[in-house]
Amino acid sequence: MAASVMLQGTGSDVGKSLLVAGLARAFVGRGLRVRPFKPQNMSNNAAVTAEGGEIGRAQALQARAARVAASVDMNPVLLKPQAERTAQLIVGGRVRGSASAAEYHALKPKLLPEIRAAFARLAADADLVLVEGAGSPAEINLREGDVANMGFAAAEDLPVVLVGDVDRGGVIASLVGTMTVLEPDERRRIRGFIVNKFRGDPALFTGARREIAARP
Repeated sequence: MAASVMLQGTGSDVGKSLLVAGLARAFVGRGLRVRPFKPQNMSNNAAVTAEGGEIGRAQALQARAARVAASVDMNPVLLKPQAERTAQLIVGGRVRGSASAAEYHALKPKLLPEIRAAFARLAADADLVLVEGAGSPAEINLREGDVANMGFAAAEDLPVVLVGDVDRGGVIASLVGTMTVLEPDERRRIRGFIVNKFRGDPALFTGARREIAARP
């Protein structure tokens, strides 16, 4: 079975997708067979795989970075927003209908076995699977039945790296705040932090690193 690590973010658009792509290319350059995986994606930017199925365009980019063909297993659940509270549901690359936010929230636990099966198929043919979370695990109102972040990490017993974006401002508060609202067993999964887009003198962040590490 492949080694796996999951990148989760303090919020959307903190750079998880590009970090997975960059890490995939770096590890492929070291001779590893790498596969990207995102349990659940919400995007209207879809790509079509060789099987004719739809996945998020970010996962197609990550597959290219990993020098492999894109597969529907890399993004088993894709939500394509149709209205304010409704999205088209694509599972395994195929349209399965539409669901309201409430309907999808109730459906998520039933989709977890299919998500895990897709992950297992990828892992069987890889040395490393880089898993990307969606949004933030700090959305505690969505914790029940979660399949996109800590729910999936717990199901597969994955270590997690938490990503924050320094360009957004408040990156220390974002990292520490996310850790604070996680459950103790979820916090124990966090193995480290990535401060994305950091520029300048890293010595100026030394005190911040100590503070982040010292917090719960």
